[in-house]
Amino acid sequence: MVKDKKQQQSEDSQQQADLQIQEELAQELAARTEDLQRTRADFENYRKRMEQEKQTARSSGEMSAILKLLPVIDNIERAIGYMPEELKENKWAQGISGLAKNLEKSFDSMNLRRIDAAPGTAFNPELHEAIQFDEEAEGDHEIIAEELQAGYVLNGLPIRHAMVKVTKK
Repeated sequence: MVKDKKQQQSEDSQQQADLQIQEELAQELAARTEDLQRTRADFENYRKRMEQEKQTARSSGEMSAILKLLPVIDNIERAIGYMPEELKENKWAQGISGLAKNLEKSFDSMNLRRIDAAPGTAFNPELHEAIQFDEEAEGDHEIIAEELQAGYVLNGLPIRHAMVKVTKK
């Protein structure tokens, strides 16, 4: 009977030790699981941030390249605008006009749009820059009298304001 009691105590001690070990292992498993979940979340956030930075860098490079090309487009458009009437049927002159149209199509595919600054359009300081102002005109509304230089919007954001002459109506 003494052996049974000692054996019983030994078994109880062993069970308590086993329970304690199980508890410690369960706590460690929970801690490791939490660490793993946190690491996964951190990695997912890192991946999203890197994707965003990559997109920002791509957009910045695209905008920089476009801004460098805009003066070339301006010069081509000026040359077409000053083309003498007798050269309008010339193949070379038509090629230059075709070049301007191709550039416009390429810009459309890049989501680059020309700002509407046609005469009679309402002046919008977010899109237009008033270079000249008709002081003698009278009226309540500022409207564009003439577009002096084209402005452009890339992905909905102005990258170069249209330079205009403003009058009142």
